Amino acid sequence: QVQLVESGGGLVQPGGSLRLSCAASGFTFSRYAMRWYRQTPGKERELVATIPYTGSNTNYAESVKGRFTISRDNAKNTVYLQMNSLKPEDTAMYYCNTPVLGYWGQGTQVTVSS
Repeated sequence: QVQLVESGGGLVQPGGSLRLSCAASGFTFSRYAMRWYRQTPGKERELVATIPYTGSNTNYAESVKGRFTISRDNAKNTVYLQMNSLKPEDTAMYYCNTPVLGYWGQGTQVTVSS
């Protein structure tokens, strides 16, 4: 069955970096666009970044442009989110998603705090 497993979250100080990973299985990963979302309690899930199946023409939320980079390794069935210059407002649960198939991972918590 389809599985998306996120990892790489944790506690980091403002200005720090983290790299999230999402390992996919159960579908032909290389044929599908992937997305990262984030959510904080009481708020709607926010789209953070999108990468097409080709890996080019990525898109980002205005709030993370220039700081976050989405990438993928189709040989490893994995999508990444490199997060630099982290801010306290980046604190959230981060989820990966297949927009066409509609599957979600369980999420990984990112906390930015001194």
